[in-house]
Amino acid sequence: MTSITESIFCCLMGKSSAVLPVETSDGKPADGFEFVEVKPGRVLRVRHILPERPATTEERPERDGTVHCKRKITVYRNGQLVIENLGDVLHSEILQCQNGDVEQSSTVEVELSDYTTAPSSPDPKPTSPLPTSDHQKPAPPPRRRRRRPKRTVLIDTERRISSCKGTHTDVALFFIHGVGGSLDIWGSQLDFFSRLGYEVIAPDLAGHGASTAPQIGAAYTFYALAEDLRAIFKRYARKRNILIGHSYGVSFCTFLAHEYPEQVHKVVMINGGGPTALEPSLCSIFQLPPCVLHCLSPCLAWSFLKAGFARQGAKEKQLLKEGNAFNVSPFVLRAMMSGQYWPEGDEVYHAELTVPILLVHGLFDKFVPIEEDQRMAEILLFAFLKVIEEGSHMVMMECPETVNTLLHEFFLWEPDTSKKDTVAMVTAGQTANDTAAMPVQTLSVANGNSTGTPKVNKPLNK
Repeated sequence: MTSITESIFCCLMGKSSAVLPVETSDGKPADGFEFVEVKPGRVLRVRHILPERPATTEERPERDGTVHCKRKITVYRNGQLVIENLGDVLHSEILQCQNGDVEQSSTVEVELSDYTTAPSSPDPKPTSPLPTSDHQKPAPPPRRRRRRPKRTVLIDTERRISSCKGTHTDVALFFIHGVGGSLDIWGSQLDFFSRLGYEVIAPDLAGHGASTAPQIGAAYTFYALAEDLRAIFKRYARKRNILIGHSYGVSFCTFLAHEYPEQVHKVVMINGGGPTALEPSLCSIFQLPPCVLHCLSPCLAWSFLKAGFARQGAKEKQLLKEGNAFNVSPFVLRAMMSGQYWPEGDEVYHAELTVPILLVHGLFDKFVPIEEDQRMAEILLFAFLKVIEEGSHMVMMECPETVNTLLHEFFLWEPDTSKKDTVAMVTAGQTANDTAAMPVQTLSVANGNSTGTPKVNKPLNK
């Protein structure tokens, strides 16, 4: 009855709980916490740790890690997406921290269907072809009608990829959380990488953690939050920046990587979902009034614990409490879910990224199916997908040592371009006919609209 009374009072008075910034007695941020006013009256809490480095820091070696990023993206009127990789292809075993081999594009033709139509069981046995007589000639292949593309995007650039160590002063790490979280969910990662000498920046989104919570729904749209993070990025960015996002935060990392391709050096996407445009669901439970959501908050918290963690013990409950996760007002939660509208973030938008990306997926994640991260890896130019078998949606809190090691090895990784020069010399010695017949890597992506299946957006219950 108490919670119901409080929710009704909250609905009638139009008030909600909000955590305001608190400063120390001397006016200086403690423990690396700062409060940044991104807009008048819009203040975000940011944890900024700048380790004390010795006077003589290690200089970055001038190693040639340049790769050729060239691909042709064609969108047809029937919704089909065809991606041709014409440049270099990276191969790497990130877990062993080996240098990636740069090879020229090989003959690969992949038909990618929408991940909603992918079979959950193994592929059935192929049916045996019908017997044909000796006199019967095989039917000629049907003549395909030349299709007219609706849109064509050509990417032709060179990107220099290098190792990012904690002793390099031009490297900064940005950690961005998702809906219902806070910068506290990155506690293990912030402490680990700051001890290694990295400069780390982790903001609280508006209405989350200790940031201000405006009482207007327009303050929580994707574009409003993206502009907040743009201001944070421009304030703390170095020459080489690495973005680490979780769930909904992955979309903001994609946005920043697309807007600042020269400054974003690498990206890590943790349980971010597929490369589809965002669109809010009209039939979601989060469309209920805030007073009703307040009454359902215990059930929602238990559901988040059950779906976000592989185990639901006392340890996980303590992690959820320490990480200040799912501790937002019903109004903010409802506005965040309703504001996830980003039509530009489709497959073409993701395919245009040329930055190396590490995809981390928790095997027991009930919010984001693994098929979506697989779809993301197929669309991106330079992507490495790693699955953590012991983790779920909050894998960075469940398996901090594994995630920290994986991220650190990715930060240190750089491509080995020595084999690239060897391949180029062999290609130069070939005949003109062989050069003209050089194959390219082609990804033929069938959109859900062409197969009769409605296109599914990225999960909204993150």
